[in-house]
Amino acid sequence: MFGRNKSNAALPGSNRAPVSPNDVMERLAVDYMKDRKWRRIFKFSLLGLFLLYVLSLGFMASKTGGAAANVAKPHTALIDLNGVIGVQGGINADQTNRSLRSAFEAKKSKGVVLRINSPGGSPVQSDEINAEITRLRAKYPDKELHVVASDVCASGCYYIAAAANNIYANPSSIIGSIGVRMDSFGFVDALEKLGVERRSLTAGSNKSILDPFLPIKPEQQAHAKQMLDIVHQQFINKVKAGRGERLGDNPDLFSGLFWSGEQAKQLGLVDDYGNINYVAKEIVGQEDLVDYTHKPDFLEQFAKDFGVSIGAGIATIIGGQLTLR
Repeated sequence: MFGRNKSNAALPGSNRAPVSPNDVMERLAVDYMKDRKWRRIFKFSLLGLFLLYVLSLGFMASKTGGAAANVAKPHTALIDLNGVIGVQGGINADQTNRSLRSAFEAKKSKGVVLRINSPGGSPVQSDEINAEITRLRAKYPDKELHVVASDVCASGCYYIAAAANNIYANPSSIIGSIGVRMDSFGFVDALEKLGVERRSLTAGSNKSILDPFLPIKPEQQAHAKQMLDIVHQQFINKVKAGRGERLGDNPDLFSGLFWSGEQAKQLGLVDDYGNINYVAKEIVGQEDLVDYTHKPDFLEQFAKDFGVSIGAGIATIIGGQLTLR
């Protein structure tokens, strides 16, 4: 009959049993489960390959990091520092101090050269690196650390350099800027002209201190200035401790001004002119350079960036940050 579902009936001359709707549904269900199974296998295979790749990167980084320490012949240990100083910047205390420890602990390194190119940055990171250099110099008195300033060694960068045995620069390098700053903006008049009302709920009379959308209060400004003066004095003390009597008698030395390498030599901020090869060969006495600069692996960098992004968000909410730049 024309209305009959022929899919449920056996073909003429065939011994096959009729296929019921339940059989069709069962087969579809089986096929679906097989498809999902293979999708899961494929997904977990990709995940496994990715994890294997990450682990291999970590293994290669660890092998590379230890290679410098295993150099069998005498050499000069080199550490390169480039960029802004900060947790998120090109120079931070964790990585730099790890490099410093490796360089000093290496039995065949006869001296350490820190090649720096930075406009400055975080006073905390700068101080931690300064302190580690001072500690390692005391622990390894026969192994000197020299700084070679590149284009710029200013503010927080000089904070680090002051801990070295000697500082070398190019006559055209920019050196100094021994001062502290805190930057922000004021949008009070702009909000008024735009007809925008600032709404900020705080617990604590000074919680909204230096809020760029509120008028600045003299007493709060004085408090911030006092804090800047304290950090500035800490900076000055570290420079004096590191440079000692080599510093010239100039009233502008700690005013935040910066100078050329030629002027800086006259002021006692640098000891002499010289590049990395000159210092390795003539000062350390080992012209062979071995790089001890720590480079984070993939997982380490990811964890650092994740933590920094959270910290940066909090810092943005709080307001201006102290910088040595």
